[in-house]
Amino acid sequence: MIQGLRTVIYPVANLAEAAAWYARVAGKAPYFDQPFYVGFEIGGFELGLIPDGQPGTAGATAYWGTQDADAELARLLELGATVESPVADVGEGIRVATVRDPFGNLFGIIQNPHFDNTRLA
Repeated sequence: MIQGLRTVIYPVANLAEAAAWYARVAGKAPYFDQPFYVGFEIGGFELGLIPDGQPGTAGATAYWGTQDADAELARLLELGATVESPVADVGEGIRVATVRDPFGNLFGIIQNPHFDNTRLA
């Protein structure tokens, strides 16, 4: 079951510059810093950055927390969603997937062991 909002991911043209800017905004360094993704934990939520040559064209993607990404993806498909990107391990035990809802909206799910799941259940 969906537990609550966890992550919003912003595409950026220059990941290093954006990471430095958001570090100033957040007042702290990212907890996850890789060439393909930079993540900041802010008040129990995650602000994520991905490198993308055309930021803003697709907008941000919100990721809703779950304790089991595979089971939640299966449930969403049963409810009429279609897979945009299947469950993938993106490192450090974090697993994500995105679907399109029946209305064409992008809907993300995230299983992140670095977050306190009991608080948002």
